[in-house]
Amino acid sequence: MSNRHFINDPQHLVLTSLQSTTLLNPGVALDVHNKIVYLRPGYGHNHDASSSHQRQKVSLISGGGSGHEPSFSSMVGRGLLSACVAGTIFASPSAEQVRTAIMGRVDNNDPQQQENHGNGGAGGVLVVVMNYTGDVLNFGLAVEKAKAAGVNVEMVVVGDDVGVGRTKAGKVGRRGIAGTVLVQKIAGALAAQGRSLKEVTRVANLVAENIVSVGASLEHVHVPGRRAEVEGAEFKVLREGEVEIGMGIHNEQGSSRERGIGLPELVGKMLKQLLDREDKDRGFLNVNSNEVVLLVNNLGGVSPLEMGGIVTEVVTQLGEKPYGIKPVRILSGTYMTSLNGLGFSISLLNVVNTDIGGPGMIDLLDYPCEATGWTAPISKLTWEEQRDNKNTRENDAKSEEEVRPCGLTFEPQEAQKQLVAGLKAVIAAEPEVTKYDTTVGDGDCGIGLKRGAEAILSHLDSNPLTGDAAIDLSKIVTVVEQTMDGTSGALYGIFLNALVASLHTVGGGESDKKAADGTAWAAALKLSCEALSKYTPARPGDRTLIDALYPFVDALEKTGDVKKAAEAAKQGAEGTKGMKANLGRTVYIGGSGFEQVPDPGAWGLAKFFLGLAGIEKSDDSSSSAKQAKGSDDGWEEVTGEAELP
Repeated sequence: MSNRHFINDPQHLVLTSLQSTTLLNPGVALDVHNKIVYLRPGYGHNHDASSSHQRQKVSLISGGGSGHEPSFSSMVGRGLLSACVAGTIFASPSAEQVRTAIMGRVDNNDPQQQENHGNGGAGGVLVVVMNYTGDVLNFGLAVEKAKAAGVNVEMVVVGDDVGVGRTKAGKVGRRGIAGTVLVQKIAGALAAQGRSLKEVTRVANLVAENIVSVGASLEHVHVPGRRAEVEGAEFKVLREGEVEIGMGIHNEQGSSRERGIGLPELVGKMLKQLLDREDKDRGFLNVNSNEVVLLVNNLGGVSPLEMGGIVTEVVTQLGEKPYGIKPVRILSGTYMTSLNGLGFSISLLNVVNTDIGGPGMIDLLDYPCEATGWTAPISKLTWEEQRDNKNTRENDAKSEEEVRPCGLTFEPQEAQKQLVAGLKAVIAAEPEVTKYDTTVGDGDCGIGLKRGAEAILSHLDSNPLTGDAAIDLSKIVTVVEQTMDGTSGALYGIFLNALVASLHTVGGGESDKKAADGTAWAAALKLSCEALSKYTPARPGDRTLIDALYPFVDALEKTGDVKKAAEAAKQGAEGTKGMKANLGRTVYIGGSGFEQVPDPGAWGLAKFFLGLAGIEKSDDSSSSAKQAKGSDDGWEEVTGEAELP
């Protein structure tokens, strides 16, 4: 195993990958020697005898070099390919492999049976291949051998890539890339419905003629088993910030390299190559149909999260001027890869009339199939219903009932001053909290606390405190829920919502107002801690923010003095240094970092309490700087009594 691949033997890798298709789909089998995945003989014959596969007269074969999975081994299944012939990684299979597939691994290759279908209804075998010299020659040779043996066989070559223009492509023509799977899907669906070889071939060619595709990638891929030095040539290395437009699926050079552009500009350049009729070198297709199919294909290494963002950008730009294209079908996923290629491709199918007196391209695209590599779960009914059903749910999900006054009151201006001081202390502490969380976590704790504190400060600027503890806190809770995510955000959300309810329990309501002193806050906070304990097993000693929260509440309950409570929170946070974590991400990270720093969540909460109590000066920038460097000084006490609002 290397740091690039789990399987470094390319031959073993290809064979085990092919074997997996038989594990994922019981309806397919594997010819190991010839690397052919094919439909099992008689597969599905236990189903309804009137089903379409019983009437199928045409077998569909495709293939090529490995490394493009799920194309094409995982495209074998009822309603799609009858067989796939695989070569080694990025290399065409031999003509003998392909001949074996045509003559011995699929149905509809018996000359006697083909004659019995009669004129115009003859069955046979259709071979679909991408336009690469090795594939065209080897598959073509096998086709000619089969024809010489009397098999009714045709071949369709797909070249949909506009990344190589007419001038550079010359007589070779365009390369085949992800648009090929649309040809296979539509042809396979038509074959499954019992159409003749002549009709299936005609429609396959028609689809191939109406597809344009282009890809883009951030780096070239590494082929398992090859030395990295072999691929270290200057033209194969993309520098940081570069993207190559038009890169082929075998690391072939693209049309251009762009540096420092974002996704919108990249997509704009790609769409222009696909759709600009003024580009004489690349204007291969006039996309003029009322129906267009969009396929956004993952080249293997792009996360589903990013693929979602890419799809949105592509669809948005297509719908804008000058294109005004609203695809009737949008497919996105991993259909044809370049190993783990960090890139994607865009394919557009210009839907035209098939002129066979039967199903159209969209009907055939929607036709069900049983191939693990074809991922398009949205039904035809759902796609068509979107034209009439534009309903959404946009009502406010908040409770209709306004929060009632709890009767615990305070002087709002002074309370806001104290609260602001606490929030500013959290913001000032961000560098040291981030430093600590980088050591024992994922480094986002300080940023999360700062984001929440800044949002509350912004809220207070336009919504000053009113003087009722429950009403004011309920508004702050909403801000916390909207701006703080992750585990700490959920914990704060639960705790503060419980605190709103607890304030009503401790308070007497609007008719029985009383001061929100330390004793009242301590009682409410105690109830909130009990509520929080229902949702997390965290307790003091587990190295979490609880190690600062509980000491604060306990000290406040005993003394009613917020300054003493804040000091207790500080001591609790400091006590987490060297404490082994029982919960949280630190458990999985391991290492000895916990011996060097306190828990980041506890530290951040202690900072808030110290600021609230007036012990920590948030405007002392040198204090935070010292803390971030690991200094133990930086706690400064101010004169005057501090009370909770």
